[in-house]
Amino acid sequence: MRTVIKNLTEEAERQIRDRTWIPEPDDRTVAAKAAADLRAAVGTPQAQQALSTVDRLAHLREALADLAIALAHVHGRLAWFLGAAATALTPILHWRALPAEDGPTFGAVRPTSQQYAEAEDAIRRLQSTLADISTA
Repeated sequence: MRTVIKNLTEEAERQIRDRTWIPEPDDRTVAAKAAADLRAAVGTPQAQQALSTVDRLAHLREALADLAIALAHVHGRLAWFLGAAATALTPILHWRALPAEDGPTFGAVRPTSQQYAEAEDAIRRLQSTLADISTA
């Protein structure tokens, strides 16, 4: 997940640097809001690690929802970028923090602490790139 997001953000940064992508004012506005929402959803590594697994997962799901909402408001390159980012983060949708209690889980699995950290790092990387897009 972290590698896919790293590659996506590097591509976006390269396209903006090479001026093959010049974000429109509306795109910059959406990117700024999405960056703020992601920052609010996923805090620092220390803050996230202090949370329960239920809260960590809730924060990650909130970040994914924030991306989906931003995606609904744009078209073109920013939409493609946000769509690819959301797709890369879809494993979060299959995670569970609660025990199964010997019942069906609809395929949900318990992530490791490393997987939580990786997903949170990916969100932070997206947040940083979206903040950069908002000022491009």
